[in-house]
Amino acid sequence: MARNRVAANLLMVFLVAAGLFSVRGIVQEVFPEFSLDQVTVSVLYPGATPEEVEESILRKIEEQVESVEGVDEIRATAAEGLATVSIELELGTDVSQALDDIKAEVDQITTFPVSAERPEVRELTNRQSVMRLAIHGDISERTAKEVAYRVEDALSALPEVSFVQTSGIRQYEISIEIAEERLRAYGLTLSDVAQRVRSGSLDLSAGSIETRDEEVRVRTLGQNYTQQDFESVVVISRPDGTVVRLGDIATVRDDFEDVDLITRYNGRRAALVEVYRTSDEKVLEIVDAVQAHLDAEVIPSLPAGVSLDVWANEAEILQGRLSLLIRNAILGLALVLIALTLFLELRLAFWTAVGIGISFVGTLAVMFLLGVSINVLSLFGFILAIGIVVDDAIMVGENIYAEREKGVEPEEAAVRGARRITGPVIFAVLTTCVAFSPLLAVPGTFGKILNAIPIIVIAVLVLSLIESLLILPHHLSHLPPPHHSAKSRAGKALERVQNAVDARL
Repeated sequence: MARNRVAANLLMVFLVAAGLFSVRGIVQEVFPEFSLDQVTVSVLYPGATPEEVEESILRKIEEQVESVEGVDEIRATAAEGLATVSIELELGTDVSQALDDIKAEVDQITTFPVSAERPEVRELTNRQSVMRLAIHGDISERTAKEVAYRVEDALSALPEVSFVQTSGIRQYEISIEIAEERLRAYGLTLSDVAQRVRSGSLDLSAGSIETRDEEVRVRTLGQNYTQQDFESVVVISRPDGTVVRLGDIATVRDDFEDVDLITRYNGRRAALVEVYRTSDEKVLEIVDAVQAHLDAEVIPSLPAGVSLDVWANEAEILQGRLSLLIRNAILGLALVLIALTLFLELRLAFWTAVGIGISFVGTLAVMFLLGVSINVLSLFGFILAIGIVVDDAIMVGENIYAEREKGVEPEEAAVRGARRITGPVIFAVLTTCVAFSPLLAVPGTFGKILNAIPIIVIAVLVLSLIESLLILPHHLSHLPPPHHSAKSRAGKALERVQNAVDARL
């Protein structure tokens, strides 16, 4: 394209425009999120021993799911009050389909113990929070939880944030304690009381009423939530109209579940609020929005004695890698400009550096098309490519400059120089691409982690090859003749520096 100015410039504009338009659509995350090709089934069985859990839950789940297509290995763990089954899938299995099949098989089990809770089936991923906030102070557990929920609601309302979760603190629990003497006095059993509580705390549909203009749905709202709600549950109703309520015979406590969970931050009670990235949200935008809202709204409104600190900010890792890439890119381009300007020609150095930038910008379009996110691993691929990509552009530029020194006309020199070096440049790029291509075939979790690196490196090299052979020759076809005397002061000063370097070497 050395002789076709329009085609060369159109190709350059297309690569730059495609990269710039694609950058907004590229997912931005710290580490790539992907499925671990595992599905877990968890069943809570309060009060059961590990032997009971194994016999009444684990064996039934194992027998039911082992026939699901794509299952490679099943591992079961029985703990006190908890059954966990980890199902590892074969490579290449459709995880979503396998998840649906496993759910269907587990739902068919009707012989679980009555006191066992509903099975939870979920896919395992490497999802991590973007920010982790610690709310701490010399406060009660309830205060820490309530403040954490307020912070969670405030952050969830931000347009940049869609998922916030409170952790590190126990769940609320309504506990009911009844003395055995009270039960005998009223002729009740624990099962009777449990049945009264269960039936007295329900939201039920009562059908609908049809009118000439509309249909009105009727629903009874009886779900209990607070200590007072449960204390008012009727346990015994006598023919004479007297009633015995739960609060009359039992002690009802609105407290926390009895589990071994204590969270401390700097030696003080704490609750954690974790901010996650979902869908196509961008990590750096989330962190900036959360930090600004914390400083402006949340922290000033905290109760006395309560503090909020950013315990972990994963975006700092991404920002650090991005800063490293920018520093390396600036340093690399500066070295190319200085070296080529001192030994060859300023315009040749400029267009060579521009070509390197074009190949990197064009790679953004490849990332968007292949679904590669901006993360620490893809940025590492860019950093690797910086040290490799300059070779082909420099070789093409040097050969064109050599043809000009022989007295060949500018366009002809660009064509001859590019043609003479085409073969070596292509094979040099292909050799590097072949060296990185086996990483594309690495299976399993490790392959998903490394996948971005070869894609980035190969894309940068291929686009650099296209730019060097199709775009750069046109730009270098306008080089001035060798030993052309500069007219400006800056040009003359540069010539004196070049002559001094030549003389010393």
